[in-house]
Amino acid sequence: MPAVVTIGKTQAELTRLVEDAIREQPGCDTARVPAVQGLDVRSGRNWQIPHVILGDSLISDIDRAVMSVQRRLGRAFHLVEDQDTADSAMPARQTQHITSDDS
Repeated sequence: MPAVVTIGKTQAELTRLVEDAIREQPGCDTARVPAVQGLDVRSGRNWQIPHVILGDSLISDIDRAVMSVQRRLGRAFHLVEDQDTADSAMPARQTQHITSDDS
């Protein structure tokens, strides 16, 4: 299978991207994502969306949105460790990650 290159994002950056993407889905404009969670895997998507606060959204709409967003953003981004507080003044690294196409 061909290798896929993904862009590294910190937990805060990835959480913000995920929440924005979920809120763009039909019926999910009041949903909130507290944080994405890292997974201990060697290849493929290394993060998941463990919790979503529904707001006024239906659980069925949120379930559909979470599956779609994890699939789409999992092909584009991987989770990197947050930088130390000493490095927090510097912008986050845009690392690349090569994975298989099994995401």
